[in-house]
Amino acid sequence: MAKNKMKSHRGAAKRFKITGSGKVKRSKAFKSHILTKKTAKRKRGLRKGTTLAKADEKRIKKVLFK
Repeated sequence: MAKNKMKSHRGAAKRFKITGSGKVKRSKAFKSHILTKKTAKRKRGLRKGTTLAKADEKRIKKVLFK
């Protein structure tokens, strides 16, 4: 009987991308609602993506590459 392939965690796959250098890219939180009280500068900063903390990288890569 053939062994089934492990599936990658679909929720994580939608939220994170791996860069060419192997870092994990993520989008910033707090950009979906209650935006009126946030300054334009703050909202502009939230648009940009950022990299995942080194401490969390191993855990996320594990669920992405099952």
